[in-house]
Amino acid sequence: MRAIIATILLWFAGIVSATAHDSRPLFVELTEIADSQVELTWTAPATVDAGNAPQLSLEKPCVESRRGGADPRRQSALYECKIADAALAIDWPAFNPSISTLVRVEFASGETRTAILDPSQDHWRGPAAEDFKGVSRSYFLLGIEHILGGIDHLLFLTGLLIIAGTPRRTFVTVTGFTLAHSATLALVALGLIVVSVPATEAVIALSIVFLATEIARGDRTTLAWRRPVLVASAFGLVHGAGFAAALGEIGLPKTETIAALLFFNLGVEAGQIAVVIAAFSALAVARRVRGATSTVRSAPVAHATRVAGYALGVLSGYWFIERLAALFSA
Repeated sequence: MRAIIATILLWFAGIVSATAHDSRPLFVELTEIADSQVELTWTAPATVDAGNAPQLSLEKPCVESRRGGADPRRQSALYECKIADAALAIDWPAFNPSISTLVRVEFASGETRTAILDPSQDHWRGPAAEDFKGVSRSYFLLGIEHILGGIDHLLFLTGLLIIAGTPRRTFVTVTGFTLAHSATLALVALGLIVVSVPATEAVIALSIVFLATEIARGDRTTLAWRRPVLVASAFGLVHGAGFAAALGEIGLPKTETIAALLFFNLGVEAGQIAVVIAAFSALAVARRVRGATSTVRSAPVAHATRVAGYALGVLSGYWFIERLAALFSA
């Protein structure tokens, strides 16, 4: 099990860049100011090149009265029209770097509605009805997208799988991680506790460095190897704050808030389960291949695990230094 996951980790670490959370969506907000005025604002992820910043507009019958913003990735425009007539158009000057779009519509009454657009969608006519079903679907998909695009969270989970080893220990370990990050996700997202986002990101990187050190050393007498669920739970509290920070950038609807929070978390869990299933499926295929032909040999488990630990350590160490510098420069 550890050899297969270690091999996947080596490949994964070799292809990813040293920047996490590259899959945050384009955030668009339509705000009803008056009966016949709509403000359009949008924020593209910082990873988008300024020269390829998206240009957004509302199509006729909406008439633009002003537009502005110093940063091409953060713009706003005011339109004369009813919000029911708003038809959003998204134009990427060069190409869309596979970024989905989260649209939030806020009415003058305070009601909000949300929708998630696939990267292929460059037009949207809304607002979509906001009910329990609509909110739960949108935030569930957003949770899946966040965990699958959050490279640091995935590498931490992969490190846990290497240490856990067996299906039973993996189940217990991932459950501890889930319970811990679910608690802090809810507390931070609802504003019950406040955390520093830069500090949280730095500690998340440090958590991966810790796992990498344990994997590279290979000393199975340490607490991390004997009780990985304790490590997963402790660092899970920090990762939950990281999930909440991403959710905070998007925002929670004023109606169906609990549904949005619940299904975002369920989406994160669905993404985690997919990663675990993929790892064990790869193990099953490898065992079948080895059973089918005697010429197929795998690298020694200890060697593959140690090399994976070093690869994970180099990548996460870079992240930690980068984020620590950002923390002290803020």
